Amino acid sequence: MASVNKKTIQSKKQSKFIFWVIGLIAVCLFGLIFLSNTAKQEAMDYEGQPVLGESSAPVKIVEFGDYKCPYCKNFNDSLFPNIQKDFIDTGKASFYFMNYSFINVDSTRSAKFAEAVFKELGNEKFWEFHELLYKKQPDDSKAEQMDIYTESFLKEILSEIASDAEVKKVVSTYNNGQTKEAWEKDMNAANKLSITSTPTIFINGVKFEGNTYDDFKERVNEAAKE
Repeated sequence: MASVNKKTIQSKKQSKFIFWVIGLIAVCLFGLIFLSNTAKQEAMDYEGQPVLGESSAPVKIVEFGDYKCPYCKNFNDSLFPNIQKDFIDTGKASFYFMNYSFINVDSTRSAKFAEAVFKELGNEKFWEFHELLYKKQPDDSKAEQMDIYTESFLKEILSEIASDAEVKKVVSTYNNGQTKEAWEKDMNAANKLSITSTPTIFINGVKFEGNTYDDFKERVNEAAKE
């Protein structure tokens, strides 16, 4: 009889031990999941960046883009109008553009020129120029590696939305290298975030990894509740 009770006690002790081990493992796994999720949120510096919508909106969306990138053009033409309608115009989100110029010299030239437009003509003109740059992007895939976005080409695009005096002011700022610092700020941010392609999207500091616009909407709505 005594031996039976001893086995029972030992069995209970083993059960309790297993229970606590499982519990400890569960706590550790939860901690790892929590840490991995929080680690994905990156500190973003929105100050002095071109923005659409209210900067006080609960969700901040950032696109790292290259004006020579055909995928960025597709994003701008196909998805961005929906983002503007669903989130920017409704006050749910603000949208920022930051440069990651990596394809060729055209990428850097157009980015710095756009920064000059922003510096001299303001936020509204920047977005008009931004839109035109993608609209004027050549359709030929071979053009990706060609030197097309020359200074005269960029001046011609800007002249569609700005006066001669405004174009002259922007060109002067561009040629004097006054936008190098703003461009380098974007590039340094992109490098710190280990960005390797465009467009790369961040939503409230978290890199968007979804594949569809429904995924995007879901993530923005989740971010609005955080």
